Amino acid sequence: MFMRGFLSMVLSAAFIIVSALSAYSAKLINGAGATFPYPVYTTWSYAYYKATGIRVNYQGIGSGGGIRQITKRIVDFGGSDKMLSPEELKKRGLYQFPAVIGSIVVVYNLDGIDDMQLKLSNRTICDIFMGKLRYWDDAEIKKDNPSLNLPHEAITVIHRAEGSGTTWNFTYWLSRVCPAWNKEVGFGKVVNWPTGKGAKGNQGVTNYIKQIKGSIGYVEYAYKLQNRLKSSQLQSKEGNFVKPTRESFENAAKQANWSLKTSFYIPSNLLLAKGKDSWPLTVATMILLADDRPKSSKASVEFFRWAFKHGDKYAEQLGYIPLPASVKRMIEGYYKIKGLE
Repeated sequence: MFMRGFLSMVLSAAFIIVSALSAYSAKLINGAGATFPYPVYTTWSYAYYKATGIRVNYQGIGSGGGIRQITKRIVDFGGSDKMLSPEELKKRGLYQFPAVIGSIVVVYNLDGIDDMQLKLSNRTICDIFMGKLRYWDDAEIKKDNPSLNLPHEAITVIHRAEGSGTTWNFTYWLSRVCPAWNKEVGFGKVVNWPTGKGAKGNQGVTNYIKQIKGSIGYVEYAYKLQNRLKSSQLQSKEGNFVKPTRESFENAAKQANWSLKTSFYIPSNLLLAKGKDSWPLTVATMILLADDRPKSSKASVEFFRWAFKHGDKYAEQLGYIPLPASVKRMIEGYYKIKGLE
């Protein structure tokens, strides 16, 4: 009798614990991945919790980590700035759709040079990140900046240390505008950097840029805004110098050619978009969902559905470009096709 009573108590307690965990899991969505959209995802998460009572926990661990964690089904959704091809999505058992559009900017720490004053040509950027230019007053840099008083200060390159979608996009761009980079370094979430210091995440790069005089690196635009970093002008696909502004980001975003058939995959992302006034490092960041976890995937869909309806103002405040209404309608169609309504 005692044993039966004891077992009954244990089973009852176990049932209560499982029920509590189930109730909790229904109120918690876990995501991980790209640090590129981290500011907007965490802002959306806070607003979503206030509106619904459902928590979204997003960890900025880099696109490589996000892809690995959703592939292993550790999280409910992954974030990646590197778009996955239909073949790779099928191999990993994933769905994919865009969440927001942002941009990568080249930032620097130079006294006496104001924000967006510095012009860096494709060749100059390439030579800096390959370690060929050692000082800021090099003739190659001065040629495009004759009116600036460039210091004789050592150049310190700061790059990402971990697998990063931001790195994939930045190095992909470099590979397209610089044959030497394409031949000697190439592109990927991780590359063999010819020079510089590695830092973890967009925030890590930001911290180094703020600390080291003469440094240069690449970060998502929201980090530049929040930390008041200085960013350079770059050359558009047509070759003229463009400032990193909302207008130049929108010019590039308008060129996107989305398709449901490819799960929104664009081989070059939105990089080097057509238009003389289009920012060359404009990027769409993606959401990855498991195709065999309908419950958690649908919960994630509800979060992004809410964000698409109520979160544009937050995205704009942080320097991102919200998805156009037409693209949001396409994503709704994608949910329907994949059974994620």
